[in-house]
Amino acid sequence: MEIFEDGVIASIEVQPGKKVPVGTPLATLRANGATAEALPEAKPATLPAETPPPKKPEPPFIHAVQPMVAPSVTGRARVSPLARKRAEELGVDLAAVTGTGDGGSITAADVEGAVSAKPPARPGAAVVEKIDAQAAMRKVIAAAMARSKREIPHYYLSTTIDMSRALDWLAAENATRPVTKRLLYSALLIRAVALAARDVPEMNGCWLDGAFKAGEGIHVGVAISLRQGGLVNPAIHDVDKTSLDELMEKMLDLVNRARTGHLRSSEISDGTITVTNLGEQGVDSVFGVIYPPQVALVGFGKIKESPWAANGMLGIKRTIAATLSADHRVSDGHRGGRFLIAIDRLLQEPGKL
Repeated sequence: MEIFEDGVIASIEVQPGKKVPVGTPLATLRANGATAEALPEAKPATLPAETPPPKKPEPPFIHAVQPMVAPSVTGRARVSPLARKRAEELGVDLAAVTGTGDGGSITAADVEGAVSAKPPARPGAAVVEKIDAQAAMRKVIAAAMARSKREIPHYYLSTTIDMSRALDWLAAENATRPVTKRLLYSALLIRAVALAARDVPEMNGCWLDGAFKAGEGIHVGVAISLRQGGLVNPAIHDVDKTSLDELMEKMLDLVNRARTGHLRSSEISDGTITVTNLGEQGVDSVFGVIYPPQVALVGFGKIKESPWAANGMLGIKRTIAATLSADHRVSDGHRGGRFLIAIDRLLQEPGKL
């Protein structure tokens, strides 16, 4: 939940999992520079006050929950500190961003959406604006990738997976479906990665404050290239609990919103493991750079016919190269190998995905 004031969290009033009435203060903030004295006691907004207490001088605190945000009388939209920070990182002019929060307030998702959204046409400035937007996105990508290679001790593994059973099952399944409900093989890949991450939990989570924090869910980030250039990595939440049909719907929706600039901030920040698939680009295999603070990335290349030996016989199989980029602070090659084996095993039983 974004707030629209700068400050320091002074106290947490509601613990996670507790149900409270709408409007109940969740936390109390102390304004920058203010002391911790005279902290007001937070009370649920719907509890009746029998006797109004005498008015006291307003302390320098604000509540993190404000049911409604009224537009500024000056006509300037309210901007959360997180949104302002993202605007500075991405080089986005807040005056050109349309807020979708309460009362027209500008959120971090609005700022991120403005990067991938088509800039408003201005005579003589369209080319310059397009270049500026691409440059801003490349700057953000460069910072994240430089941090990744600087801070994360990567190790890399690869394997070749026989996709014949998965593709045969997919063809038979799609033959019974209308065109609009057909599945893509990428859904099988993402689902297999999610279920494998459940078996090898060291691959699912983030490195935070000098330690590994396991993901509270398996939220698979999907690397999506944008038509105007650049890359985003939004997450599909709880993929291990999602059916293939639901996963297809979420994938198509995510790609569409990513390319029209309508991603939610939670989709950008909640990923616990990333999948990148460059098969459509004709790439045989990809060894990706981990998206910090995540600790693993799985890459897939194109499906191709390859010689395959089994039981002393040589034949032709449709195969795909699967690679793992993992954080050596959290796992080692033995666990990484088990993870790739789990993906292979799951793809040999596509009907169970």
